[in-house]
Amino acid sequence: MQPEPPSVQPPEGPARIEDEAELATRARAGDRAAFGRLVERFAPQARRVARAVLQDPHDADDAAQDAFLAALVKLDQYDPRRPFGPWLMRIVANAATDRRRRRTVRQVEPLAPELTGGGPRPDREAEQSALGDRLRAALAELPNRRRIAVVLFDVEGYSHAEIAQILGIPEGTVRSEVFHARRRLRELLADWR
Repeated sequence: MQPEPPSVQPPEGPARIEDEAELATRARAGDRAAFGRLVERFAPQARRVARAVLQDPHDADDAAQDAFLAALVKLDQYDPRRPFGPWLMRIVANAATDRRRRRTVRQVEPLAPELTGGGPRPDREAEQSALGDRLRAALAELPNRRRIAVVLFDVEGYSHAEIAQILGIPEGTVRSEVFHARRRLRELLADWR
């Protein structure tokens, strides 16, 4: 029996940034596989950022796709000396915001609980689902920029400086937005155990 090879983890920090810059340079030169690797690497994060803006997973997926297409077209504008992630997430946030502005008003009434199928769920799954619903509802009450800032900081792990670059606002404003978003979320979720 042979030992399994160690799993290869993507590099972190400067090595990963250089790798992203190299992939972007290759993609700019027409290497579709390089751009595909960038899409694979950033797709989950792009969907989460778009969902923070749009509050709808289907619209978020569409906005993320729009952003990747826009990024491909704008690759000549990317500065390979800077991290690729914040540059791309700014495009994602803009694409989601544009989609939100353009989307027609359509009201969807939730299905009454007694009309939904399926049996009872385990308590833990139900509690997690309820918490997720409450958190999404609380996030929806935040102003758009505040919601994006707190998701980028607390969920995606971006620094205040990176978020400032993504949103095109001063770093101090980002700190303020995250602070106020957290405070409002605590108020909205205060009754949750």
